[in-house]
Amino acid sequence: MIAAIVLLAIVLLIVFWAVGAYNRLVGLRNQFKNAFAQIDVQLKRRYDLIPNLVETAKGYMKHERETLEAVIAARNQAVSANARAAGDPANAAAIQQMAAADGALSATLGKLFALSEAYPDLKANQNMMQLTEELTSTENRIAFSRQAYNDGVMEYNTSLEQFPVSFIANMFSFKQAELLQATESPEERKAVKVSF
Repeated sequence: MIAAIVLLAIVLLIVFWAVGAYNRLVGLRNQFKNAFAQIDVQLKRRYDLIPNLVETAKGYMKHERETLEAVIAARNQAVSANARAAGDPANAAAIQQMAAADGALSATLGKLFALSEAYPDLKANQNMMQLTEELTSTENRIAFSRQAYNDGVMEYNTSLEQFPVSFIANMFSFKQAELLQATESPEERKAVKVSF
């Protein structure tokens, strides 16, 4: 009789532990999905600002049509990639495509801002200054949101790998989530040499 009670207590402890481990994994997965949703909100704000920025610049940069069109094309690709990733933030391929498209958009925006330096009237335009400030603020928010997302993904992935929770993760097909990483090439990561 005592052996049966002890056995029942052990089985109940294992069941409660398994339920707790499962619920923790679900909570961590929802946490990183929420963090991705925060990135999504900021990216949509960024995507909404870009057409206004291009329209403002268009009047001043008549000879830079190719750059303006490249910014819009990169924006459209980033919107599509972001929509795919937002549909399933646990999809590693979608996250990688989104990061690549976002990197391409940042590069074309950088070219636009570099070209705008050659147009003093554009730099002094009130709309351009305001849009640039809003875009900079949004970029900072995106960076903070990405950090929160990566923190959530790291905690989730770590829990998936820890023993004995990994048994529950494998039983219920929890998959590793993808970190958002810089898309720079190895050449871009090299230290810049400055000589005078």
